[in-house]
Amino acid sequence: MYKLPHILLLGFLFFCITSCSEDAITSDITSLEAKNIINLEYGTDSHQKYDIYLPKNRTKDTKVLILIHGGGWNKGDKSEMDAFKDFIREQLPEIAVVNMNYRLADVNTPPYPMQINDIDRVVNELRNRVQEFQISPEIGFIGASAGAHLSLLWSYAHDTKKQVKMVCSIVGPTNLLDESYVNTTDQELRELLDQFGSDPAVLEAVSPIYQVTSTSPATILFYGAQDPLIPNSQGIDLRDKLKELNVTHEFTLYPNGGHGWIGLDLLDTSIKLKAFIQNHL
Repeated sequence: MYKLPHILLLGFLFFCITSCSEDAITSDITSLEAKNIINLEYGTDSHQKYDIYLPKNRTKDTKVLILIHGGGWNKGDKSEMDAFKDFIREQLPEIAVVNMNYRLADVNTPPYPMQINDIDRVVNELRNRVQEFQISPEIGFIGASAGAHLSLLWSYAHDTKKQVKMVCSIVGPTNLLDESYVNTTDQELRELLDQFGSDPAVLEAVSPIYQVTSTSPATILFYGAQDPLIPNSQGIDLRDKLKELNVTHEFTLYPNGGHGWIGLDLLDTSIKLKAFIQNHL
């Protein structure tokens, strides 16, 4: 739920050998040249901005991956997902990438439903601009930590038009009613969880494990067995629920991983994630 360690995010750059400039659109999008539009506003709040990276030779069938950053719901920035953005653009250059910011929680404003509403706004804007951008309305999500929680929750409970074809959770919370959370004595973790309040009905509504159904999109999960913030049960229980509901899924628990990982584990993540996107988006 904290910001995913830079060592994991920056590690994806190891697999990206080229980068693209971040120039705003200056010509007609019908040229079908690669275009990068930075800090598009989708609301009046300073955090309601997103970047979109449109590949060359795109068509109305070009799928879109939306990246959701972590930060405990109350901090973080889309720049923290740049390594994932670069990885996708290098390894899967036919896919459009959206990297979004969302409004951050504070003492007066809880994360839910505010942050889900922001994802709604971005998805609706993308759907309304499919002709302009020359993209498909079909989307996927990659989220890290708190961003993974939001990605799962929106995909399972708020995708009323069934646009999501796949969702990836990297160390995302899945069950805020987990006994490990309810009974935690860690003050900092308690403060993060308390942002959602204590009403069991609300905690259930914001827990992806209670929102997943047999029609939920293909889901890939990555967790670290030594993660101090995400109990092993968060990933394992969702895996078991997906299996019970016969939802297409993959699950990886790295024995030595924490709230992030490096080396061969990171390589394994990149290979599995690329294949999953290719197969399901």
